[in-house]
Amino acid sequence: MLVRKFSIVSLPLLCAAFCISASAQTLLVVNQHDADVSLIDPHTGKQIAAIDEHTPGVHGHEIAVSSDSHTAYLPIYGSTGVGKPGIDGHEMLVIDLPSRTIVRHVDFGHGVRPHQPVLDAQRNLLYVTTELDKSVAVLDAKTLKIVGSVPTGQEESHMLALSSDGRWGYTANVGPGTVSVLDMVRRKMLAVVPVAEKIQRISVSRDNKLVFTSDQTSPRLAVIDAAKKSVQGWIDLPGSGYGTDSTLDGGMLLVAIPSKNQIAVVDLKQRKVTRTIDVPASPQEVLVRPDGRIAYVSCNNTGKVAVIDLTTWKVDSIFAAGRFADGLAWAK
Repeated sequence: MLVRKFSIVSLPLLCAAFCISASAQTLLVVNQHDADVSLIDPHTGKQIAAIDEHTPGVHGHEIAVSSDSHTAYLPIYGSTGVGKPGIDGHEMLVIDLPSRTIVRHVDFGHGVRPHQPVLDAQRNLLYVTTELDKSVAVLDAKTLKIVGSVPTGQEESHMLALSSDGRWGYTANVGPGTVSVLDMVRRKMLAVVPVAEKIQRISVSRDNKLVFTSDQTSPRLAVIDAAKKSVQGWIDLPGSGYGTDSTLDGGMLLVAIPSKNQIAVVDLKQRKVTRTIDVPASPQEVLVRPDGRIAYVSCNNTGKVAVIDLTTWKVDSIFAAGRFADGLAWAK
């Protein structure tokens, strides 16, 4: 648990200061090698707090925030990377953001390597990929009880993306190089789309018509037709891609290129990279802020977060996070 030192002030002043900082907009960054979560003030770029996971030997990779921004969900994946031998995580930490404390542990009952949490606020459900069970766990977002699962039919279902209405889900199955198409309402696997020898990360276009995932053996991005459940085409990249996110108008896709220390900006109408943006070493995840003005990029080799202005397409600033900065989330 984080221990904070305060000077001697009156209780009302201390409470007022704490309540203001706790309710402000916050960028959350999961730092794998520090096994903690940075809470960063996006206006100043300063770290407000670091929440220790208190999970010796294992750590989380990805994080999600409740719709009221009071709670964060941090699955503890394990001691290693996808497809590699190591300790298998079995739980998810629940963090109360106003008090900055871990308030609950959700146990999946056995080692499942829980990884990507995704909230469906419309149905009050929380989904968590559970790789070793070849499934996505379904939790009641209020009680955090496990109420079901959705089979993916594949190994290493590492990442999950949902359509905007929460009806359809798509998992990036890393080692098999496939994408599982899921009916999240009926909790069924509908199809497995072959993509490449190995893939990573996944996102859905703003209009829900396309799904994007990166080939890890060639510098190209797969464009999957969501209706036809098949690869529609490819977009050449300057290097192997990783995390992706779309601008709010759906016109541009930002793709992290770890080997080039760049973000590639793809014009989705032209289906080509129209510019690249230099960022700190090894960009991982891209998060477009809800107002659409800024994109945050976690850069693990430097423990930094690049802040990209989406009107100028330039790096506006760089925040310090922690060692091996990875998963990102936004609290309003």
